[in-house]
Amino acid sequence: MLTSKRAQFSLPPQVSYLNCAYMSPLHKDVEKAGIRALRGKRNPVLIAADDFFRDSDALREAYASLIHADDPKRMVIIPSVSYGMANVVKNLSIGKGQHILVVAEQFPSNYYPWKTLCDEQGAELHIVVPPQDYSDRGKRWNEYILDAINTNTRAVAIGHVHWADGTLFDLQAIRKRTREVGALLIIDGTQSVGALPFDVQQIQPDALICAGYKWLLGPYAIGLAYYGEYFDNGKPIEENWINRKDSENFAALVNYQNDYQPGALRYEVGEHSNFIGVPMLLTAIRQLNKWQPERIQEYCRNISREAVNALREKGFIIEEEAWRGAHLFGIRLAPGMDGEKIKQNLLKYKVYVSFRGNAIRVSPNVYNTPHDFQRLVKALTSI
Repeated sequence: MLTSKRAQFSLPPQVSYLNCAYMSPLHKDVEKAGIRALRGKRNPVLIAADDFFRDSDALREAYASLIHADDPKRMVIIPSVSYGMANVVKNLSIGKGQHILVVAEQFPSNYYPWKTLCDEQGAELHIVVPPQDYSDRGKRWNEYILDAINTNTRAVAIGHVHWADGTLFDLQAIRKRTREVGALLIIDGTQSVGALPFDVQQIQPDALICAGYKWLLGPYAIGLAYYGEYFDNGKPIEENWINRKDSENFAALVNYQNDYQPGALRYEVGEHSNFIGVPMLLTAIRQLNKWQPERIQEYCRNISREAVNALREKGFIIEEEAWRGAHLFGIRLAPGMDGEKIKQNLLKYKVYVSFRGNAIRVSPNVYNTPHDFQRLVKALTSI
């Protein structure tokens, strides 16, 4: 069982930071890796050709281990979720009468690409909205999604949890249904991978796109994508030298290549060697592999359980454990509660959360303790 890792971060002691879904703090070892990497640019003669590939290869291996993928070369380095989704959209054909299925209030980077594609190709974007009431909301929302998938569905683009309130989506059931109708499954793992177990071999997504600065505990402007066999012979959104065949041979770069790197590697961003970001994200993911997402979920569940029960007794609405993440969940106000006063009280108690849609989004991690949740309860109930 994990214990508190707060000492491994540099958060101020008076702050209760329950907002990893907004941005994670840096682990001290990740910060050190970034400083070492920054200093490495002082003397470029020490940067050899092998350095363009060594850490990025190690990052792929570490990430493959985290998501239980058997081929590290299906992991590619990207700068953002929108970049990773753009590669998917570029290689997905869709026609009139077909549709892409998303859920309501999905994060914009997993909405705009599909909206644009459907508008350009005369297809439709189907949005599955949740139930209006909160009784068995997560369970029923998943049922709505499964019912909406049919032979006209070209792809389902969805998160593992909803970014605004942590609603858990049953990806295995959704994958089973998409296979029955011949649809792709495209997952935005930004708000789950690293803190919620994800197994590529079980779920078998066609693509998994993930930003690195939240639950992967990495820096901003770097992320990771997994692309399955569907994309092996596709065309990337940019033409860069390092994604071409035999780019490892610097002396032969003047011999232009028509062929890309094999399989998924063609989709990596230019300058993906990223001598600062890659070592930082590599250090972070190696640490996550030691902690293990299963244990992080258990830890978050244990430190939040008493607070969740106390808030429910006071009339706040929180999804049942079976249909939400322990690392990310929404708190909704009962009728008559003053949202603006609650925001002021949270600041007064130095409790940092996010407001997304009509939910107070709470997202703990291993640097939090039960004390943080006691302060959250006090801030929410002392008005």
